[in-house]
This record gives sequence, structure tokens and C-alpha cells, in this order.
Amino acid sequence: MENIPIRHIQENSKEPALSGNFSIRKLEALTNGAHMKESLHRHDFFYMLIITKGAGSHEIDFVPYEVADHSLFLMRPGQVHQLDLQAGSKGYMVQFKNDFFYLQNLPAKELLRKVSHKKICTLEKENFTRLKTILDYIVTEFSEKQEGYEDVIKSSLSIFFIELIRHRRNRDTIAMTDNSYSQEKLERFLDLLETDITSQKQVSYYADKLNLSIYQLGTITKYLLDKTPSEVISEQVVLEAKRLLLATSGQVNQIAYNLGYEDPSYFIRFFKKHTGHSPESYRNISR
Repeated sequence: MENIPIRHIQENSKEPALSGNFSIRKLEALTNGAHMKESLHRHDFFYMLIITKGAGSHEIDFVPYEVADHSLFLMRPGQVHQLDLQAGSKGYMVQFKNDFFYLQNLPAKELLRKVSHKKICTLEKENFTRLKTILDYIVTEFSEKQEGYEDVIKSSLSIFFIELIRHRRNRDTIAMTDNSYSQEKLERFLDLLETDITSQKQVSYYADKLNLSIYQLGTITKYLLDKTPSEVISEQVVLEAKRLLLATSGQVNQIAYNLGYEDPSYFIRFFKKHTGHSPESYRNISR
């Protein structure tokens, strides 16, 4: 089997070419009502799949999720996924590059960081209807391309993300006095892991970057994820290893070095401990 392909906007025939760095299409127009099945691949742009009505499965970073009515999937660049969407499914496919939404706009960047923390969200009908109204408006703007339409789309996306964040917070039943602060720190911790994991695997490093003590970081991850910071770090290392094993044909020794391990044998033991398979075995059974 070939390595996991990276789909670039210009090269992807199934997902329409962007006007600049953005595109939105209704699923009905993309699939013509037929069954849609895509093999494992990656994107170099943000990708949203919003399901009005449908069924199927969506595997993101090797974790399977159910496709259901009123569900929304949001993926960051680099995440791997494969989609199996049953015939007759309806909804929207939205894609955009980083620069389109938050070029030199820190509030927009922060908004996108918050909303893309979770891969999937299932909405109540009332909240979904509000989001659908915004999406339909964006579809119209994108189709008609009147003067200033890109600015209108960016503003509408901001409103869409704000509504989505509100919905998530309204559903949060955790009675924690400073939960928003803790959630913010957790999201920043997860962001740091994505960028720094190959060079930094110590809890102390991330606690320092977050201006927290190791104990404070541990309290947050235990409360919100029921995991220790070390467990969260290990999970990220395993995820990056899986991505490299399936996305490249590199030797295990080289992958170990790329992940920051000077001793490949230690990496192999670590990977087997957390997955039950050696790196080569995992690569063979997953292809």
C-alpha cells in the first residue's frame, strides 16, 4: 500500500479548488447522492465536515468516530483521516488555509485554536440550525462572489466558530470554579505538544511554558482528561510515530531520530509498550 498521501488544495479533484484559500460545498453536490469512501490521507489545510443528515464512519488520527445527524468534524492541517459516508448524506464540506482566516489577526488565530481543539462535536437541533443558517449564507457569498465577499466569509466564519464555542461551553456540566482557565491551559498544552513533542518530552518543560507548576498541570489534566501529563505526552509521541510509520517509508531507526530518540531500541520498546506492537509490525498490519 502506498504511503499516506498529503492532499494539497490544487491537487485534490474530489474537493473543489479554492478561490484563493477557501472553499465551501454542499455534500449533495460533491457526491451526487452516492456513497463516498476515501482512503487514509492528510490535508495541508483546515477541513470541516458538517453533517445535516447522514451516516457512516470517520477515522481521525486512527480513532474511529460515528457520522450522525447534526455532527461536525474539524481537522487541523497534518491530521490523518479516512471517510466512509453513506449514500444520501447531506451537509457541507469547508476547507481553508491558515492565512485565509487569521493572517496577522491574533484574535482570529486564538478563536481557531479554541474551536479546533476537539475533532468532533454533536449539536442539538436548535444550535445546529443556527450554524446551518450561517453556512448557507457563506455558500451564497462564495457562489455569488460580490465585492468584499472574502471579508464577509471571514466574518461569518468567526461568528460560526463563536457559536460553536458557546454551544460547547453550554454543554459543559463540569462544576469547576475556574474551568475556563483550566480548559485554556489544557488547550495550550495540547498545542505545544503538537509543535514541540519531537524535541521536548518532559512535563517540566510544558509546565514552565504554561507558567504552571508540575502539580498544577497535573491537576488540570487529571480533572479534564483523567490522565497525567506524562500519559498525555506519551499519547502524542505514539500518535506522531504512527503518522510517520504510515506516512513515510523511512527506516524505524530514522523515525526514532525524527521523534527525538537517540537510542532507537528505546523508542521501539516505548512504542511496543503503548501499542502492543513493534513499529514494523504496526506498519505492516496497518497497511
